Amino acid sequence: MRLLVLCLGNICRSPMGEGALRARLDDSPLAGAVEVDSAGTGGWHAGEPPDRRAIRCAAGHGVDISGLRARQLRRADFQAFDWILCADEANLRDARTLAPAGLRERVVLWLPWAGIDDAREVPDPYTGGTAEFEAAWDLVNRAALATVERLTHAPALGIIDR
Repeated sequence: MRLLVLCLGNICRSPMGEGALRARLDDSPLAGAVEVDSAGTGGWHAGEPPDRRAIRCAAGHGVDISGLRARQLRRADFQAFDWILCADEANLRDARTLAPAGLRERVVLWLPWAGIDDAREVPDPYTGGTAEFEAAWDLVNRAALATVERLTHAPALGIIDR
């Protein structure tokens, strides 16, 4: 199973989501069975590390994302990943526009897909401060936990034997 977390520039929400998801997977029965990556719909930050505030926020929760580097979503990603988990509606729309016919159903809003009922989107913290990054972390971490739960209890996906 391969999952791609997607946001706009791949320097805030999606690297925090990738870090949270990797950490939660490593502590689950799915450790080693699910690959995780992240990307942005835009390429402005390609090759750059995550925003320093995102790095600091994730580190405050015991997750190191400092080694990640931003990249732009590629057409090949639609074939390579089982699910593309979008942070918000704009990223969902943009990614589905790029997706080849027949693969658009793999591009989803992450929070509802994971089973988060009280929010649909992860707000972009880029123009905010510590509180906005913490709020984004809370949502991506909850989504990461819910994703592990969903995948752990989905034997039809063939991830782990039951």
